[in-house]
Amino acid sequence: MAAPKEDISRTGRAARTSKRADKSSPASSPNLMERLPSEILMKILSYLDAAALFSISHINKLFYQLANDDAVWNKIYIAGFFKNKKREPICTDELLLKTAATEARDRAAGYWRRLHFTSVAAYEVNKWKSHLRPISLHTGMPSQTERVLRNLHVSWELTASDHSGRQCTREPSWSHFCETSVTLCWSGGGCLADYQQISTLQIHGVRRIALNCPGLKTPGWRSLMAKLDMEALAESPQVIGQDRLVELKLPQPGVIIGVWRDQPSVAFVMVTLHFHRLLERSSQGSSVRPYVEPIIKSPFDDIDPEYGLHGYQLHIVLYNSACTIMSRSFPQIFCRRTQISDGLIPLPAISSTINSQHTPLSCGISLPWRCEALQGAVKNCCIMSLTLLDEFKTPFWCVASPVSMEREKNSVSYDYDGKHFLIHYRDSEGQVKMNLVWMKEQKQFFVISLVVSVSVCKVNKHFNRNY
Repeated sequence: MAAPKEDISRTGRAARTSKRADKSSPASSPNLMERLPSEILMKILSYLDAAALFSISHINKLFYQLANDDAVWNKIYIAGFFKNKKREPICTDELLLKTAATEARDRAAGYWRRLHFTSVAAYEVNKWKSHLRPISLHTGMPSQTERVLRNLHVSWELTASDHSGRQCTREPSWSHFCETSVTLCWSGGGCLADYQQISTLQIHGVRRIALNCPGLKTPGWRSLMAKLDMEALAESPQVIGQDRLVELKLPQPGVIIGVWRDQPSVAFVMVTLHFHRLLERSSQGSSVRPYVEPIIKSPFDDIDPEYGLHGYQLHIVLYNSACTIMSRSFPQIFCRRTQISDGLIPLPAISSTINSQHTPLSCGISLPWRCEALQGAVKNCCIMSLTLLDEFKTPFWCVASPVSMEREKNSVSYDYDGKHFLIHYRDSEGQVKMNLVWMKEQKQFFVISLVVSVSVCKVNKHFNRNY
C-alpha cells in the first residue's frame, strides 16, 4: 500500500508545481497588452484612426489615458485637416483652424482630441450649409431641413429628474418628420414611471460626430431646448383628450404627457419641434442654456401707415404620426386698423362667408400613440404646425403644438347643417381659431373659418410701430 501513496504524493507535488508555473507564465496573464511598455503601446496606437482610438479609450483606465495622448491626437488632427506638406487646411474656415491650433499649444491634456472633434463638426456643418440655401416659397425656411438634420446626425434626448435628484436621460422611442416640424416620442419607464414624482423635464438637442463605433455613443454636444418645472405646471395641467387607456396632459405648448388612466404613471412623452432655426437650436446652445435667436428688425417705413398690418403669408399643417390631415398656404393676408381689438391683430385666412375658401380635410382628426406593446388613438386631437411669414417672406411667428377640437353647440350656419367644432390655440404671442363642420353625407370635416391673430406688442416690436 506504500507504493500507491508515494505515487499520489508525487502526483500532488507535480500538480502544485504545474499551477505555480501557470501563474508565472506570461500567457496566463489577464491582459498581455498591459504588460507591454507604454512606448510600444503608444507606437501601436499611433497607427489607429479617430474611431478606433475612441473605441479603445472605453476599455479601461490605462487605455483611456493612452488613447487621449496629445501627441497621437495632434497627428490625427494634422492628417485630417491639412491636405499636404504645405499644411493647406481641408476645413473651409482656415482662420478658425489656425487660431484653434495656436491656442491648443498651451492647453490642458486632451485638448487636441477635443479640437479634432470640434473641427470635424465645424467642417461637416460648413459642408451641409449649401443644402440650407434653397428656401421654400411657402414656409420661408430651408426646404432641406430634414435631410440636413439627418446627415449631421442631430438627435434629441429627454432628461427627467425626480424629487430626490435622480436623473435619467433617454433617446426617443420613435420620431416623425412633417413638412415644417418633427414629433418625438419617449415611452414611459425609469424616471418617467411615476408622473407625480417628476420634478423637471429637459429636452436637449444632441449633435454627434459620425464614427464607426458600434455599441458606443460617439462624441457630441448637448443644447438645451426646453426645461419644464413639473411642480409649477402640475397645479393646473390642461387635459386635451383621452381614450380608454391614457389621458393627454399639455403642460406647455409643444409638449404632451400621456398618463395611464388607471394609475399615476407616464405612458409616454411627446414633443413637437418647429423647423424654424431647428439646427441652430439643437446644436448651438449649451447644456444649461438654450440658443438665443438673433434679433433682426424689419426696416421702418414712414410712408405706409398700414406697414406691419399687411403682406403676411400663412402656411398651416394639421397632421399626426400616420398622415397629413391638411396642408395649405394663404398669401397676402392682412388686417385693418379698425379690426385691432383686445391687444390682437386678426389675420383671416379662410372666411366663413366665402364658400370657395372652405377646405376639406383628407381624414379624420385623431392622435395615434404607441407605447411598447400597447397602442391607441385619441379622437379630436392632432398636431398643428403653423408658420406665419411677414412682408419680407421671413418667419415671423412659428408654432408646433398638439391641439384639440371641441364641439360648438350654439353655432349656427345657413350653409352647413352638420355638427360644428372649434380648434383654439393660444400663447403669449397670438392665437389661432379654426372652425370646422362635419359633413355627414361626405363623411369628412370642412374648415369653414380660419383666423390667425398676432399680439400687438409682437408686431410693434418687430416693425417698430405703435399700433
